[in-house]
Amino acid sequence: MRKPFICGNWKMNTNRAEAVALAEATAAAAAEVTVVEVGACPPACYLEAVLAAAQGTPLVVGGQNMYFQEKGAFTGEIAGPMLADLGCT
Repeated sequence: MRKPFICGNWKMNTNRAEAVALAEATAAAAAEVTVVEVGACPPACYLEAVLAAAQGTPLVVGGQNMYFQEKGAFTGEIAGPMLADLGCT
């Protein structure tokens, strides 16, 4: 059976330092939990910082939003391949 997955979407909250601190705290808490997989979806502009903070921890990091096109002239959108390139799972 697949492990349940709990993920928080941070909306437009946090600045970079707060995002890193929240990711570190969430990663530490996730390390204590074995019955669920824990994820976080920070604002896109902080994905790299949060991914770095989560590296080597059980915290799964993803994007809050993903546009259905892989590329193109879509202002303000982020494509799945872009998220994968950052390291989102």
